[in-house]
This record gives sequence, C-alpha cells and structure tokens, in this order.
Amino acid sequence: MLIIGIDPGISGSICFLEDGIIKDVLEMPTMTEGKKNKKQVNGSQIYNEISFRIKTYEKKNIKVVIEQVSAMPGQGVTSMFNFGQSFGILKGICSAMQLPIYFVRPAKWKKYFNLINSEKDASRTRAIEIFPYFSSNLSKKKDSNKADAILIASYFNETYKND
Repeated sequence: MLIIGIDPGISGSICFLEDGIIKDVLEMPTMTEGKKNKKQVNGSQIYNEISFRIKTYEKKNIKVVIEQVSAMPGQGVTSMFNFGQSFGILKGICSAMQLPIYFVRPAKWKKYFNLINSEKDASRTRAIEIFPYFSSNLSKKKDSNKADAILIASYFNETYKND
C-alpha cells in the first residue's frame, strides 16, 4: 500500500511511504502570486508530482493522509486564510484524482510518537530514529516539515486497519 502523508501549508511537505518504507519526500510545490510575490501552493505542480509517483499503483492501494489543521490562536487572519486555502487545494486535488483521503489531527499523530508539548524540531529527531536510512534528507532544521509528513504517513501506516 502507498500512503501519501501530507503536512499542508506553504512550508509543508508530501511523503510517499510504501509498505513502511519512505519512497520519496518533497517540499510543498509553491509559486509566487500577485504584485507582492507572495508564495502560495502550486496546485498544478502538486497534481503532477502525485500523478507521476502513483502511476504504477491501483487507486485502491493508495491512501492520502492530510493533517487536519484548523485556526490557531495568535495567527494572523491573512496567514490563516492562506493556510486554509492550501488545505483546500490539497483536498480538491486528491478528490479530483479520486484518491481516498483520510484526515488526522496533529494531536493524534504527535501523541502516538510522544511529541506532545515538544519543540518543532523534535519530529525531525523522531523521524530520524524511526527511519535512519533517510537521515541525510533530514539534516537541516528546516526539514522538520518533511519529518512531519513522514510521521503523518507512518502514523497511518501503523494504526490503519483495513476493515
């Protein structure tokens, strides 16, 4: 089974996990928009990246797991709108591709990996512990978003029961 774990947002990532093995992780494709050159997710590129990686799979053997995000206290209205827009684009693309989508709240997967109330970088450390062969791809502090996508996919892989 191929699990596509997605940490949504401009600085998020997409992980492709096959039978518990990381096949690929990519930073969220983005593009600049408007006069202020603000970054936003690039829906067309996301579609292309996912399509390319799933072409050898039957859709019944693919599961998309997106982190279920919501507004957070202290975040600005504009940034939360942009974050929600990214979440909606990802949902729309996966729905249009007719891929089964599952949602997992951050608290749920973080609790599973004992990351509640830990620093952002703790997910990177945890992902390296679980997948040491992938550590060279998680060597920078900014790779914590890749680690989140990996752990989201891994959480689903370890807890999902095919009923």
